[in-house]
Amino acid sequence: MKIETERLILRKWEESDAESLYKYAKDEAIGPIAGWPPHKSVEESLEIIRTVFSSDECYAVCLKEDNIAIGSISLMTGDATDMTDRDDECELGYWIGKDFWGRGLIPEAAKALLERAFSDLKMTTVWCGYYDGNEKSKRVQEKLGFVYHHSCDDVNVPLMNEVRKGHTNIMTKEHFEELNK
Repeated sequence: MKIETERLILRKWEESDAESLYKYAKDEAIGPIAGWPPHKSVEESLEIIRTVFSSDECYAVCLKEDNIAIGSISLMTGDATDMTDRDDECELGYWIGKDFWGRGLIPEAAKALLERAFSDLKMTTVWCGYYDGNEKSKRVQEKLGFVYHHSCDDVNVPLMNEVRKGHTNIMTKEHFEELNK
């Protein structure tokens, strides 16, 4: 499965992406704010590709000009999300390398994936969250039109061995269609 936008290709992760993944995921500014530790080696990044990024709706975010993975975006269902247990709902997750911040690339990728969620996968609601202090992720969700749902003061962040304040937003199919008329 490959999704193209004006500037991006969203495609399945490949083992050959391990070096690029490591290049961006080792940055202390990326993972910790999203709830995961920086990658420590290309081998660790390869293992993430083989396990975490192998799910059906996980995509490498690549610029069309070179098709090199610079971030990740996914729709998570079932055991991969704790935001919903419904079959017709999922969670949107994303990150992008620091070199690409501020260009509107993740909102562009997310809009395409929301279209897939509602049109192809027949989702009724997409959930999305961020931890307190992650203003960039909050801004992405605002740009996309997500609506505030709730906050929780004691969200367990197991990969960081922490408890944080989390904020949760939703996008319904009807709201997405209204925004994109």
